[in-house]
Amino acid sequence: MKRERLFVMPSPFRDEFRIHGFRFGSGRKSLAVVGAMRGDELQQQFVCSRLVHTLQDLEERGEIVPGHEILIIPSANPFAMNIGKRFWAMDNTDINRMFPGYALGETTQRIAAALFERIQGYQFGVQLASYYLAGDFIPHVRMMHTGYEDVELAKGFGLPYTLVRTPLPIDTTTLNYNWQIWETQAFSVYAGHTGVIDVTTADDSLSAILRFMALHGIIRYRSHPGYYSQVVKEEDLVNVKASRAGIMYCMCKPDDIVRRHQRLASILDPYDGSVRWEVRAPVDGTVFFMQTRPLVLENSMLFRLIPS
Repeated sequence: MKRERLFVMPSPFRDEFRIHGFRFGSGRKSLAVVGAMRGDELQQQFVCSRLVHTLQDLEERGEIVPGHEILIIPSANPFAMNIGKRFWAMDNTDINRMFPGYALGETTQRIAAALFERIQGYQFGVQLASYYLAGDFIPHVRMMHTGYEDVELAKGFGLPYTLVRTPLPIDTTTLNYNWQIWETQAFSVYAGHTGVIDVTTADDSLSAILRFMALHGIIRYRSHPGYYSQVVKEEDLVNVKASRAGIMYCMCKPDDIVRRHQRLASILDPYDGSVRWEVRAPVDGTVFFMQTRPLVLENSMLFRLIPS
């Protein structure tokens, strides 16, 4: 294992900004993994740290197949993580909306440019991503529909679902999209919660990445084959939004199978506890996402369902 400084940027107010990478093996650039790009992605960085530890052990035992190079980058935004902010502290911009970057641009554009330069040319790229909505969801792999994606490859992670997203204009500046455009097979693995560490889902994500590497002959590693991954288009998900504001009392969880008109939650009056609105499933299906903030506003997203 080689620990490297991939990017260093001086700061006028504090210690210099650094992005560290851990390189295993040598030869063909087989896999790059990027962890936390946002300051609240503790779970994502935790998964990367576990991956570094596991690969170090495999390397010592000679289980990394000769001719393959693996690069792990646990965090690309330590400044934001240190002060507890999700985005870049100075201007609240998102590094994952700056790719492929611009070396002479704003700070986050320069960070994205330096990072992208280091991770280009790999056969496979994995980003440990966080869901843009606060809540719990089924572990899954996500891909952008660019015309370069290979959904069959995504099934190799053995996670329950593979989600394919038709990119909006804002998605064209994400790492996943640009990796694909630049001929890397890119996958976003959604590793559970954001802002907290959940060991169970972290282990699921770690196992999925190791399983994928073993399947493609990058490492020698025996694991459970995982799930037969169901492919879902994101536009097919059914959104359930709040008709009233209040406190949400939930009666289901992600991966639950629900029937049409089944009660999913109740919205309670925050002052007297009376039921203001009963949240019911509009279709038969499986709960993919569930809001976890107890106080919900009118028209906020409560659930996303995979229709049967």
